[in-house]
Amino acid sequence: MRLGVLDVGSNTVHLLVVDAHRGARPLPAYSHKEEMQLAAYISGGRVTEEGERRLLAFVRDALRIAEDKGVQELLAFATSAVREADNGEEVLARINAETGVGVRVLSGEEEARLTFLAVRRWYGWSSGRLLVVDIGGGSLEIASGIDEAPDVAISLPLGAGRLTRDMLGGDPPRPGRLRELRRYVRAEIASRVGEVARYGPPDHAVATSKTFRQLARIAGAAPSAEGPLVKRVLRHEDLIQWSEKLARMTSRERAALPGVSANRAPQLPAGAVVADAAMDLFGLPELEICPWALREGVILRRLDAITGDSA
Repeated sequence: MRLGVLDVGSNTVHLLVVDAHRGARPLPAYSHKEEMQLAAYISGGRVTEEGERRLLAFVRDALRIAEDKGVQELLAFATSAVREADNGEEVLARINAETGVGVRVLSGEEEARLTFLAVRRWYGWSSGRLLVVDIGGGSLEIASGIDEAPDVAISLPLGAGRLTRDMLGGDPPRPGRLRELRRYVRAEIASRVGEVARYGPPDHAVATSKTFRQLARIAGAAPSAEGPLVKRVLRHEDLIQWSEKLARMTSRERAALPGVSANRAPQLPAGAVVADAAMDLFGLPELEICPWALREGVILRRLDAITGDSA
């Protein structure tokens, strides 16, 4: 069947069209996305009228594209930006009334669990105990387990976009702000390390998300043009060096680095601080970058619900 997945994230809104069947690997057929920076359209804890207008316009476009591409079912979900807005559900209800598209708001724990499912399916059972780390625009998700459902799933308000807006100033950010950010991030992660560590060390540590892909790319990982099957790794020793370099660069200088987009460049120092803290506090010398993440987890969960007769 042909599925459409509409992902309303803090940084990007993305429609992914895939050909998917129960027991088979989902194959991307078409992608349409916009770096909307929806979280920047939240003021006083509420999605602004302009933010709602832009989101409605994208959903309308996505619905038209989905129909043109022959999508049989559209799965729509929203993450931290909408989840934490006081009027998030109201905004989605109005969009539903206008378009007929129902957008489901995922909890942080659901994000972590669905991302973990995608990573487990990508690497398989031979990976043993997985530890999965995902830095989004609004939150950091961490999950660990030996099955398809993790033993522990954690969500923390440590997204790269959120931290950049709330705690960093200047371009490049001032050293004092970076030190304050580093202390805050490490304290937040350290408070939850025991929940993960009690299950034992991971056999395979994995990262997902655009932030980790960009950090791995500037540290020497293969470009996306070489395809998803190429192994990509982010080493902690490389990250430490690049974290210091990124903090001294302007956004324009970061955007000139391989694999870094202009829209994401301002967030990269905060993302590097979170990645460094997670790798240090969990004792991870390296993280392998998985090409599958939350969207694929949503697809796989839907396919698992299809009976054999309707697959």
